[in-house]
Amino acid sequence: MADLETAEMDVMVEAPALAGHAGLFPPAAARIGIEDWLTQELADAGRRVAAGPVVPRHDAAGFGDALAGFDFARPRELGGVLAWTIGRLEEGLVQITHPRYFGLFNPAPSFPAQCADRIAAAFNPQLATWTTSPAAVAIEAHVIRAIAARAGLPEGTGGHFTTGGAEANFTALQCALAACCPAYAEHGARGAAGAPVFYISAEAHHAWIKIAHQAGLGRAAVRQVGTDGTGRMDPAALAAAVAADRAQGALPVMAVATAGTTAAGMLDPVAAIAAVARQAGLWLHVDAAWGGALIVSDRHRALLADLAEADSLTIDAHKWLATTMGCGMFLTRRPALLAEAFRVATGYMPSQDAARDPYVTSVQWSRRFLGLRLFLALAVAGWEGYAAHVEHALALAELLRRRLEACGWRVVNASPLAVLCATPPAGAPDAATIVRRVLASGAAWISTALFEGQTVVRICVTHGTTTADDAACLVAAMETARAAP
Repeated sequence: MADLETAEMDVMVEAPALAGHAGLFPPAAARIGIEDWLTQELADAGRRVAAGPVVPRHDAAGFGDALAGFDFARPRELGGVLAWTIGRLEEGLVQITHPRYFGLFNPAPSFPAQCADRIAAAFNPQLATWTTSPAAVAIEAHVIRAIAARAGLPEGTGGHFTTGGAEANFTALQCALAACCPAYAEHGARGAAGAPVFYISAEAHHAWIKIAHQAGLGRAAVRQVGTDGTGRMDPAALAAAVAADRAQGALPVMAVATAGTTAAGMLDPVAAIAAVARQAGLWLHVDAAWGGALIVSDRHRALLADLAEADSLTIDAHKWLATTMGCGMFLTRRPALLAEAFRVATGYMPSQDAARDPYVTSVQWSRRFLGLRLFLALAVAGWEGYAAHVEHALALAELLRRRLEACGWRVVNASPLAVLCATPPAGAPDAATIVRRVLASGAAWISTALFEGQTVVRICVTHGTTTADDAACLVAAMETARAAP
């Protein structure tokens, strides 16, 4: 435990020494001292992260030995434990807050969102009911209405914040089942006229497989519809799949369009999928967990004009809207179905109002004040400020595309979003080798993905302060990896 003991000695001269019961509930003056020290230490850590490698420098064996020393038999001084933890996270994470993290859909969080976490932690409201947290519940509902209006959904649209896209998409399936099978809420799939099935693109997020299992339908209920060769769902293939399932006695309940596929950032043809869904009597859900952020930009929101066709919609604030983890949203033009899907009655809750109490209309019960993160960010930035954030990423993605193509790379996805799928020039090592070499260098973080059967280098611009210089560093790292023997 030498590292922790050193950290304790270093911190004790700057922050109050708190341990044992006093460490759990310190007096106000001591708490302020720790919080002030922590604020500065986190700022310093952020600067070190930005100047260091993106990949972990994790000594698993040494960390395991140090972690085992926390046997909790005796209390330790809070400042030292905080310093130890910050140091280990600096070394032991892929740094998604680094400006050269070109990875998955998880950007560095905005500062207002970080402030929101601090406020929510201090007050710790319980958002199960309006009765216990009327101000917090009203703030979340206000943000949901604003997002729904911006997405083109009609007045009266309802919904709630979720832990992320998986929960929001699960909620969509529950609504679809309630709409297509009125007996489902009481009797589950046993009350259906046939085995329920639903349809996603072959390029859709594989959380849907878990969701089918979680809902009790089984993984076989997920129908993965083929694409048109560009990574977008083929509506004709969807119509054929629905007809084939009906002919075999299955019960089609939902079609899912993806607005921003995980591998390639493609936008499924929502209007054409909506036409198939309407004709077949299916619930139409749009999983816009990442790409839905385009609604903030007046220049680009027309790309998502067809969201207005959706019965329900998923948008993750912790993706392109840059809040902290996890902060998703579920919206539906038929909010009464939420109460049908999740209704419950119990005497120990202070109220059971489906119009106001989140626990009556969501899978969650006790819940953190998630929506404050997006409320504060929107209040500070407005639509215009958020548009600048999204458009900055789009501009950098275009810059990267041009620079890579100038070096002989081929960008194989025609995404209007900030994701590039690139293949190396002829004679270069394969995509997986190049990615492995870039990660080993620590200069940037990128990944491989499978797009239309081809392994590609996947690059996603998510960080709000990534610059053209960072883009140049990435291209240089990729070129160095390509040229290495």
